[in-house]
Amino acid sequence: MNWKSPFKKKSDKPKVKKTKLREWVDAIIFAAVAATIIRGLLFSAYAIPSGSMEGSELTGDYLFVSKCSYGARMPMTLLSIPFTEPTMFGVNTYSKAIQLPYFRLPGFTSIKKYDVVVFNKPNGIDYGIPVDQDTTLIKRCQATPGDVLTIVNGQVYINGKASWNAPKAQTSYTVVADMSSMSDQGLEDMHITSIPIGPNTYEMTMPVQSAEMLRSFSNVKSVTQNIQAAGVWDKAMFPHDPRFKWNLDNFGPIQMPKKGWTVKLNDSTLALYRRAIEDYEHNKVQIVGKDILINGKKADTYTFKMDYYWMMGDNRHMSEDSRFWGYAPEDRIIGKAVINFFSTDSTKDFFHKVRWDRVFRPIN
Repeated sequence: MNWKSPFKKKSDKPKVKKTKLREWVDAIIFAAVAATIIRGLLFSAYAIPSGSMEGSELTGDYLFVSKCSYGARMPMTLLSIPFTEPTMFGVNTYSKAIQLPYFRLPGFTSIKKYDVVVFNKPNGIDYGIPVDQDTTLIKRCQATPGDVLTIVNGQVYINGKASWNAPKAQTSYTVVADMSSMSDQGLEDMHITSIPIGPNTYEMTMPVQSAEMLRSFSNVKSVTQNIQAAGVWDKAMFPHDPRFKWNLDNFGPIQMPKKGWTVKLNDSTLALYRRAIEDYEHNKVQIVGKDILINGKKADTYTFKMDYYWMMGDNRHMSEDSRFWGYAPEDRIIGKAVINFFSTDSTKDFFHKVRWDRVFRPIN
């Protein structure tokens, strides 16, 4: 009887060597898969295109955003060209043919007040843009689910207590001064942006420390913070309703919706929360006579299915944020901004373009 060995002998047949083309194809496929996993689950790189977060984050900063901090959001729009912007040369790089429901992996932490967060702009839904393909924004979280936010003369209050202000947060001032002795470099060193609005009168955007410094200069007559008075309605402000006479500097009180929180429905609360109920949580809201109908049924209350956050820029008078479009739903959150890995100043020449002091700088 012939017994077969359980161990196979090594074949004498030589292995087929991969061609150079095959090696390149394999390497490209591996790199694409690895990059997709890293970008989708761990972190992504973003650039700061505007000044809404100055002076905490500057135009021209490049940063890494941790997606695993709050838990990676799974793709909702499956048909899209990877590693591209949602719109290029006026053409969408995605198709809405296949849309998956919102789902997020477990994260290491939850969003905390004062975190710098990257998210998809909430009001893109007005234009039929999928949640995960909308414009990305970077703002600082001011209020978390359940918090009551109020802004009084430019100061944010959370649950009745004055909120922490970022050390380099900016706002605008009216300055009366003879600026002939003040150089552009001097203004830049104090992080001041100046626009003339009259004879020896300027509108300046700057941190509070710079305003205090200006007041000590002999050529400066006055430095007055620009504050919109309470009760003056700015119709651009959320919820865009004259019953809520709010503006940039005097706003609220307003409570953040929280998953599981039940709100009583009436004309006022519906004005504040209808967008969340209807657009973000996908219900049909109708008003029939004095009755409020949700999905065809009379409703006196509504229980929220998601958490919501209040996002504001550190450059308070130059930021389109929650004061304009309201709460940011949890399904819009992309991740936490953790580090600036590079920074350039487009106003400088080639030899001074890089802001070396901001390279690999932690974000806080």
